[in-house]
Amino acid sequence: MILVGVVRALGVNLTPIIVKRVLTLKDLRGKSLAVDANNYLYQFLSVIRSRDGRPLTDSRGNTTSHLAGLMFRSTRLMRDFDMNLTFVFDGQPPKLKEQEIKRRRRQRKKALEEWQEALKARDFTKAFSKAIISSRLTQDMIDDAKKLLLLFGIPFVQAPGEAEAQASYMAMQGDVWAASTKDYDSILFGTPRLVRFLTIYGQEYLPSKGIARPLRPELITLSEFLSHHQISQNQLVDIAILVGTDFNEGIKGVGPKTALKLIKEFEKLENLPSKFLSRISPNFERVREIYLHPEVAVQYNLNYGPLREEEIFRFLCDQRDFARKRVEMVVQRLREIHALGRQQGLDNWVAKRP
Repeated sequence: MILVGVVRALGVNLTPIIVKRVLTLKDLRGKSLAVDANNYLYQFLSVIRSRDGRPLTDSRGNTTSHLAGLMFRSTRLMRDFDMNLTFVFDGQPPKLKEQEIKRRRRQRKKALEEWQEALKARDFTKAFSKAIISSRLTQDMIDDAKKLLLLFGIPFVQAPGEAEAQASYMAMQGDVWAASTKDYDSILFGTPRLVRFLTIYGQEYLPSKGIARPLRPELITLSEFLSHHQISQNQLVDIAILVGTDFNEGIKGVGPKTALKLIKEFEKLENLPSKFLSRISPNFERVREIYLHPEVAVQYNLNYGPLREEEIFRFLCDQRDFARKRVEMVVQRLREIHALGRQQGLDNWVAKRP
């Protein structure tokens, strides 16, 4: 069983006002999804760990937890449910995200220290929860993931900025059916559909409580969400700014329900009473711009590439110490996936953009 770890607060918290539909994986059969790769890999890195919280590594010390999750879950989703997955990687974050990035670094550093203390005390439950929070996705890990996708023949896109913005743009263009990530930011970026918790037997691990709960995929349809609350896309972004995003601090004491009520009454941030307006981030117009006009690549190739079997075994077995039988199982799935693609024809199997 692979756990989907919720270990840090990412994006904006809209949970109390979200309109969603719980799905089964059968509901997503045959769908094409642009997957937030960094978010996806981080989930595996967080919780595919030993009892004391250490991630899986090869004999040379390279972390392999994220590769294990990527290869086993992705091929299951694609083979068993005919999903067409394209992975989208983060680029350079907007400058306004610097404070949030620094906050996360402080959080990881503190958790790392607490993990080490828990190990000394042989408190493995606490050690595991702290290790999850201290997880860090490095550039080397991302490079390994891209290499694996290339060898598998699975397409990926390098976003110039936020992966969620790029995935949302691809969905808005109709090149994929939905964006897929755990965070709500994609609907702020305008994706017509957001699929959360793309997992087979997933659970959400709550480090603060030391427990896990089962997860099922969720679908948020932007038009239904906006219609339900009778708001516009611009107003949704204003609600997020009031609550707080990766790019600005929200107003203390103003949650999603209060923010929704304020924007429905006053229509936009500029019209709010001074007791609220004076407490809004002075950069709110720049935050709006990030969500409404994000930096994205308008040209990308979503074609599936060749399956490079010999190179897969060299990389995973010889260089990263994966068991050959496990890799053979994954390669067999990939053969079936690629065969299915040829039978259906490229126009049906892949989305293409010139």
